[in-house]
Amino acid sequence: MKKENVSTDTALIIPVYNEGKVIRRVVSLALKRYKYVICVNDGSKDNSLEEIWAMGGGVHCIDHPINMGQGAALQTGIEYARVLPVKYFCTFDADGQHRFEDVAAMVEEIKKTKCDIVLGSRFRGKAVNMPHSKKIMLKLAVWFTNRTTGLKLTDTHNGLRVFNRKVAEELQITLPDMAHASEILEIVAAKKYRYSEIPVTIEYTAYSKSKGQSMINAINIGFDTLLRRITR
Repeated sequence: MKKENVSTDTALIIPVYNEGKVIRRVVSLALKRYKYVICVNDGSKDNSLEEIWAMGGGVHCIDHPINMGQGAALQTGIEYARVLPVKYFCTFDADGQHRFEDVAAMVEEIKKTKCDIVLGSRFRGKAVNMPHSKKIMLKLAVWFTNRTTGLKLTDTHNGLRVFNRKVAEELQITLPDMAHASEILEIVAAKKYRYSEIPVTIEYTAYSKSKGQSMINAINIGFDTLLRRITR
């Protein structure tokens, strides 16, 4: 029997790396709302893969034998989702920071506005318990990305995105690590995709903060982004 209120037009793509402590809860909540939930286990060294398998056949699971980085995991998930009978594709973090209510609002936004991609903004919404250093790093990233792409966004490194099939079919993420977030926005600018940004809530728990991106890594990503634009 078909479950009521379960979306069948949207694929939820979740890259997973060492999220064994939380992934079963995240997937369980996702399956209550979405028929197509795709987890890409990116060479996790913990029990993430076993936790996903324990959810049974409702979740689509792809396993990278080695860690290839979040960008590569997202690309794998998007390519898998292309064969599914869906209109919209959502990238969703595995650590429990994102809210499913925001996904629903973003899907409604893309349907209403006919945009190609809808991006979530914690700076237009809420960032619960966000460390001050994280806020500074993200604000600098916003300034840098807007200057280098010509986009006008308030949050440029938010993993919560919803896009249509046109974007999914054309998107080719080549950067395997966290720099993929900048690359996606560069593609949005280069292809002149219609975009929208709406408020979302990001909740920073003790668990998610323990897995956060270091300042040095963020600086390296910034230099890498600048170098790519200079050498094109």
